[in-house]
Amino acid sequence: MTRTISILFAFITLSMSSCAQDENFDGMFQRMTSGTVDVITPDSLPTDGMVYLLDARELEEFEISHIPGAQHIGYDDFSMDNVKHIPRDATVIVYCSVGYRSEKIGENLQEAGYGDIYNLYGGIFHWVNTGNEVENDEGEKTEKVHTYNKKWSKWLERGEKVYE
Repeated sequence: MTRTISILFAFITLSMSSCAQDENFDGMFQRMTSGTVDVITPDSLPTDGMVYLLDARELEEFEISHIPGAQHIGYDDFSMDNVKHIPRDATVIVYCSVGYRSEKIGENLQEAGYGDIYNLYGGIFHWVNTGNEVENDEGEKTEKVHTYNKKWSKWLERGEKVYE
């Protein structure tokens, strides 16, 4: 009986790890996010009105590259003071590497009374993977994207991967 349980446990563990290895980008995004913040795709970004694009990655990630026009707000040291200049009725789009950190910041914004909040689908990785440009800290176009770490770099299909 113990041997049967051990074999069953080993089979389940192997099955789960092979599913994770075969997971596609959309599956990873669905697993990492909970849907508490509306999602918007890069091709659906509004181009008019009061729109704020917020980067919820850490400063070293932002400095390597970010979406043009984005404002760095961070994640680990995020404070509502970072967004006090944004009107509560503005459209706010938050992004990070893949969507987890930006969803958490989006939740904070919703709790603070901001009404038109979106999480950018797939973050900067999907942005670059779909052919959109990023710029470095000097405002120059770059191919570099900070991928957080080596493990996460597998989700970036285009651009030059940078991680520590």
